[in-house]
Amino acid sequence: MQLAFLVFSSTVFHFRFLFNPASFSSSPLFLLNTMADSSASYIRMVHHLIEECILFNMSKEECMEALSKHANIKTVITATVWKELEKENKEFFEAYSRTRAERQWVTETERKEKIRNMLSNSTTQQDTKADNS
Repeated sequence: MQLAFLVFSSTVFHFRFLFNPASFSSSPLFLLNTMADSSASYIRMVHHLIEECILFNMSKEECMEALSKHANIKTVITATVWKELEKENKEFFEAYSRTRAERQWVTETERKEKIRNMLSNSTTQQDTKADNS
């Protein structure tokens, strides 16, 4: 009897098969098992690339776009692996989201301050030129 089932563990899909060892190399089940191994390897690669995106402080959407553009990985694959990582590492992703939000707020505040300074400096320079004329 041949049986196949899917197990999701540590963000990697695994196919497990019961088969007749005598027909191992010639059976379609062997090919399916080989495909499952390569699928698991692919998922592990996507997992690793997502970790790299996190190191660059990317959002899920930014990561999906980057992997689609630079690694030719479909966004649905990245989204699925990301979602499973979030399920298995809930506390980490909650902290990561808070940290990203805080950084964005600081960056936005710094950007606004720089714009104010530029405008203030520009106004001061214009006033100085007007006084000298």
